[in-house]
Amino acid sequence: MLEVSNLHTGYGQSEVIHGLDFSVGDSEILAVMGRNGMGKTTLFKSLIGLLPLRSGSIRLKGRELCDEASFQRVKSGLAYVPQGRQIFPTLTVEENIKTGLDAASGGKVPDYVYEIFPVLLDMRKRRGGNLSGGQQQQLAIARALVSNPSVLLLDEPTEGIQPSIIKELARTLNHIRQLRQLSILVSEQVLSFTLDIADRLLVIEKGRFVHESRREDVDAESIAQYLSV
Repeated sequence: MLEVSNLHTGYGQSEVIHGLDFSVGDSEILAVMGRNGMGKTTLFKSLIGLLPLRSGSIRLKGRELCDEASFQRVKSGLAYVPQGRQIFPTLTVEENIKTGLDAASGGKVPDYVYEIFPVLLDMRKRRGGNLSGGQQQQLAIARALVSNPSVLLLDEPTEGIQPSIIKELARTLNHIRQLRQLSILVSEQVLSFTLDIADRLLVIEKGRFVHESRREDVDAESIAQYLSV
């Protein structure tokens, strides 16, 4: 579904991502794990087009995305939920979701969004800034889903969310994968959450992948060493 090869990118004179290669299969959830500052967010920004590549290839269903602007990548089937969620605090829940719709939608939020996130239906007239962290995360995912993506990029979705809500978020993502038949690439530091959702995980260290394993083969102790400060 998504193929990334020899990806190099960074900021100014500093290269942060050093030749990454990976792929995400149809309806697969792949997790990229690592401590803060290891390159996860830089990787995700380069995939969606917020950060230009220095070299490499990003292919979605065989289509090269590197020369496309961010909005064109969304149209091609890539959706992005940024770290920190970045919802519009003064807009209502419903207005926030509608910012993810394209012109052909007629401005109507699809029914499946409220079926996945019933709490957003109850709060659709409430301002986004008045929601809890977990509810804002649901809102950010809902906004991304209405673009009908093939691949959903989630950058640190558990950041600032209570442990009980993290479990609920894991169930929701598994449900979305089943219901919408999409692939998910998630960056994360919480191993228990990753093991609840991911088919496969990669560990990133200083812009390079240093470990890969399938969920059933994960050695939690060795992964935890990469995540400890």
